[in-house]
Amino acid sequence: MVIEIDVSSLYSGNAKLIELDLYVSKALAQAGEGNDVVLTGQGPIWLYLKVAHALHGKVRRLLYRSPVTGDVVIFDHSPY
Repeated sequence: MVIEIDVSSLYSGNAKLIELDLYVSKALAQAGEGNDVVLTGQGPIWLYLKVAHALHGKVRRLLYRSPVTGDVVIFDHSPY
């Protein structure tokens, strides 16, 4: 299953470092376990990096998607 997480949906207004654990919890809940996940949307790079780190070992495959780059594989632990 492919799950798309819009990083901008994890916070409202401006992202705040003090709420980082909350943002990561939201991303983990959306991602589930063993799925393919696509991160997209506006957000600070530190939030993208923290979410990507938290998803490692939880999801099978992680991609970043933007209109400029298209899909970029961050990691792929699929045996296929």
